[in-house]
Amino acid sequence: MLTRRADTPGAFTRRDGTRLGVAAAILALSLTAILGIDVALPTGLQLTAGEPAPRDIVAPADRDYVSPIRTEEARQAARDAVPDTYDYTTGNAIAIAAAQQRAFDQRVDAIDAAFSAEVSAEERAALLDGAMAELGLPEAEAATLHGLERGRWAAIRTEAARVLDITLRFELRDSEVESAKLGLADQMAGDLDDDERLLAASLIRPLIVGNASYSEELTEAAREKAAAAVPDTRVRVAQGQVILRQGDPIDAADIEMLEALGLNDDQADLATFAGWVLFAALVVGFLLGWIWRFRPGLWHRNSVLVLIGLLVVGATIALKLTAGRSILTYFLPTAAIGMLLTILLDATIATFVMALLAIVAGAVNGSSLEIAAYVFLGGMAGIVTVRRGDKLQVFVQAGIAVAVVNALVVSVFSLLGERDIRGVLELWLASAASGAGSAVAAAGSFAVIGSLFGILTVFQLLELANPSQALLRRLLVETPGTYHHSLMVGNLAERAAEAIGADPLLTRVAAYYHDIGKLANPLAFIENQAGGDNVHDQLDPETSAQVLKQHVADGIDIAYKARLPKSLIAFIPQHHGTAIMSYFYARARDNAADPYGGVSTAEGQKAAASVDERKFRHAGPKPQSREAALIMLADGVEASVRSLSSRDEPAIRAMVARIIDERVGDNQFDECELTLRDLQLIREAFVGQLLGMYHTRIEYPQNKVVELESRRIASGGGDSSAS
Repeated sequence: MLTRRADTPGAFTRRDGTRLGVAAAILALSLTAILGIDVALPTGLQLTAGEPAPRDIVAPADRDYVSPIRTEEARQAARDAVPDTYDYTTGNAIAIAAAQQRAFDQRVDAIDAAFSAEVSAEERAALLDGAMAELGLPEAEAATLHGLERGRWAAIRTEAARVLDITLRFELRDSEVESAKLGLADQMAGDLDDDERLLAASLIRPLIVGNASYSEELTEAAREKAAAAVPDTRVRVAQGQVILRQGDPIDAADIEMLEALGLNDDQADLATFAGWVLFAALVVGFLLGWIWRFRPGLWHRNSVLVLIGLLVVGATIALKLTAGRSILTYFLPTAAIGMLLTILLDATIATFVMALLAIVAGAVNGSSLEIAAYVFLGGMAGIVTVRRGDKLQVFVQAGIAVAVVNALVVSVFSLLGERDIRGVLELWLASAASGAGSAVAAAGSFAVIGSLFGILTVFQLLELANPSQALLRRLLVETPGTYHHSLMVGNLAERAAEAIGADPLLTRVAAYYHDIGKLANPLAFIENQAGGDNVHDQLDPETSAQVLKQHVADGIDIAYKARLPKSLIAFIPQHHGTAIMSYFYARARDNAADPYGGVSTAEGQKAAASVDERKFRHAGPKPQSREAALIMLADGVEASVRSLSSRDEPAIRAMVARIIDERVGDNQFDECELTLRDLQLIREAFVGQLLGMYHTRIEYPQNKVVELESRRIASGGGDSSAS
């Protein structure tokens, strides 16, 4: 990465705390009311775990159910049997070994210098004293080092490097580092004597580090994998079977059996209600915390938080109403939520929300893994397939993908469980209905929802890209040079966006509008002067710089008056960032250094150095996204290449490289997610596009005839064939 991520959150402020508290309270209370309303009211029996059974309790009917308690006990036993896991990988070990080898080379560099052939004995002793002071070798090893000959030092160094490499290339756990250090001398081979082995060991001992540490994450993953391999524990109860005898202590499994038989439902289940409260708090906490941590740009947009909250609440209501009602849950178009969030926001937040909704779906359906997998994997199919949602065909494909994945999920769980062919066919029908419903719901609502919540959609971008738009028509009529420049910038930036995986459509449309501020003062910009006088020839550099700065503020004003989307308006100040207007800055320095056109003096150079650079910098902010960075680069590249007298490939490539290097050197990309690889791809995309724009044309014979005829007419006659 060139810089930190653009969406790295800042410190958690009081304002963030207030925002979190209000949003969490509203959303958590809503979810709690939806999930726990049916268990908050008292109903009947009051048997609890730990007390004796008041009488013999007989099963009123046959029942076959999955026991979560017994299943969890078996799974916990499987977890407990898994040993600790360490995060050792060969690649990481090799990398650590290589890094420590480099550190070793640096550590003994001074000793290498001391044993150089060009160093005298007195100089060697002095160099060794300095090296030993820096390395902190024990006296015995220091004495050994002083007594070495050049050849012996080479042998010790080689063997020490070998033992260091071998030690670190194989698994070395953090807990074993100290014991490994103690055994270093014994690993030294070759013809080294005992003192030389101790010296070699002392040289590499501080460099011995662990390459494998206890990984709670990997250990937990292994334990969860072992637990997941344990099948559900099923309990079968026959009608008339005595499940509790009078006086028997009641445990959690007994309560579970009573509830499965419907014998313990006549009471207010405050524990379950508390569970729903905690569950809602966890869901809301993780949702809002994730948005704050990974999407701070969305965190500060009320409309986005309201949209996500409404979608989550609406989906929870639908899941709760259909919970436990045969196959009704399978008909719900829950994948539409993932599609909508992918189109309106991004696929990452859509994935996270679908994961939370899958957890909610599984929870309200009796901890059903099948329902959770159905909701999550179906939603993921829609997220992966819908992409940008710019064509109706994409929604059709997404609906088909959701239907197919849903059908596969129910087929998998039907094969793992017990379900007849009729049940499978019914669930396939529900899967198809869910996929179709998701596609229709997403296609029919995303444009309206985007408009209501102020989110820029593909359709809005396509509409704004239409040349008949009022602002674009004004650019064409009032500032034709700026209009042409904007089109060229759009073409360049769009191609670069495709190369690095940014949003090409957003980039192109933003490029069209990035210079609309020039409408306020068209003739202040050279592309609109049509060869006339340049007003900046009559202005001092500071005034010229202020005129150029003003087009950014004017652009924002014009954009707001034209009701452009705010996310598009943000590109106007970002396309210049805080870049310096180098031409006017250089003029100001020249004027200060040589105000009368004479020979520059030391005082003049001092005056030039005192010119305030800040007056010649744009106000910013720097580009906050890759798309804004692309427009900044395309803007500079297009204007610079147009000024070239020769537009062959070497000249274009050199100019593109210079513009990119200047922006990188000026730290203009500190606040956007742009990598060095992205810059290389951008460079090649720009060069390819510019070569296509400025390619050399063949001089056709007819063109020559027209040129000669024009000359003849202009000269008032003559032979049209004369050259």
